[in-house]
Amino acid sequence: MRPFTYTRATSTNAATQSYGASNAAEADTSGNLVQGRFPAEYIAGGTTLLDLMKLDVMQPARVVDITGLDQSHSAIEVTQAGLKLGALVKMSAAADHPAIIKAYPVLAQSLTLAASAQLRNMATLGGNVLQRTRCNYFRDPSWTACNKRNPGSGCAALQGVNRQNAILGTSPDCIATYHGDFAQALIALDATVDIVGPKGNRTIAFSALHREPGSTPNVETTLAPGDLITSLSVPAGPWTRRSLYLKIRDRQSYEYALASAAVALDLDQGVVRHARIALGGVATVPWRAKDAEAALIGKPLDENAATNAARIAFAGAAPREHNAYKVALGQKTVVRALLQAATLEG
Repeated sequence: MRPFTYTRATSTNAATQSYGASNAAEADTSGNLVQGRFPAEYIAGGTTLLDLMKLDVMQPARVVDITGLDQSHSAIEVTQAGLKLGALVKMSAAADHPAIIKAYPVLAQSLTLAASAQLRNMATLGGNVLQRTRCNYFRDPSWTACNKRNPGSGCAALQGVNRQNAILGTSPDCIATYHGDFAQALIALDATVDIVGPKGNRTIAFSALHREPGSTPNVETTLAPGDLITSLSVPAGPWTRRSLYLKIRDRQSYEYALASAAVALDLDQGVVRHARIALGGVATVPWRAKDAEAALIGKPLDENAATNAARIAFAGAAPREHNAYKVALGQKTVVRALLQAATLEG
């Protein structure tokens, strides 16, 4: 691990100022960041950042600790309008919250099935949605060809061992998978994100937070330098109770998804009025399968309808040598999730 400056912030204003101070310190006389140096990184649970710093994948000049922010950032609010989750809420606290388990089961399940109990007790929701890929070529600096870590160097995964890599949202420059679980549930439920930054406050759709790799895989989100997520909001709807998260993985404990599906349904006597489908383990970003959702509207939710929706969900897949199995696995995951969700009480 390389040397860095540590700052503990007690307010969002202090946090963004510390981030800006780091940028200024690492800039040359023209205002450009010095090559090879990173700006500050915010830290709360640290369950991703510290790992990547130890691996020498991330080398922040300054680490800004935000665990000292006021209690509103660790609050869970449940109202008739929906759910508001502070960015510093621990994964375990949200997963075990009775109102979330009852009214938003897909959220609780996506958190319970993630990581280990120890990590869930440390990791925060804001940090969780910003976790970085587990692509082996990204996490091992001995591989120089990684456009996400070293822009312009190439992508070793394209011709390498790519069993874990993505088949949706890929580009010729990157096929790294977004490995989070919670984000799939958030994007399925049309969550929004509250952000504080040097240029002011704003709220965006969660679906607008992450960026597909395109030609700039190193730019993973739409956050500007210094932006800080303060809360996540999920609107109430008739589909939130009839929802679930299905995760398929190599083993049942502490493993990332090979394929997963976050599903939420609004049914009228078995006929689909609204459907929400998000896919995990198969895409470069949290992935909403809107064409598949549209194909279900107005139809009885039986195996034929679910199979057709699953086929549509993976119509744009671009598999490679070792991950082609994800097409069939992903489709079967969607079918199973839809049929299971249809049996739940709304």
